[in-house]
Amino acid sequence: MADQELAQVRSAFVDRVSKVLINQLLDDLLQDGILNDGEKDSILEENVSRADKARSLIDTVKRKGDVASRKMLAHLQIRDPILYAELGRA
Repeated sequence: MADQELAQVRSAFVDRVSKVLINQLLDDLLQDGILNDGEKDSILEENVSRADKARSLIDTVKRKGDVASRKMLAHLQIRDPILYAELGRA
C-alpha cells in the first residue's frame, strides 16, 4: 500500500525535499482535492522549518490512506524524478 511506502521513505523525504517542491506538492494535492485550504495553510504556517513542513505534509497525506498516498507519490515522480528515484521508488 502506498501509505506504507510513504512511511518507509519518510526520513529520506524529510532530509532531501526542497521548500519549492513542498509547495508544488501542496498545490498539486490541493488541486486533486486530497488536501483542503485549511490543511495546506496549517502545514505552511504551523511549521517553521522546511523539515517540519515536509514531516507534516507526509504525515497528513499518509493518514488519508492509500489513494492520497499514491497521488502524492505520482506527483513526486513527475515533479522531481531524481528524488523519487533516490527514495527507491523508481
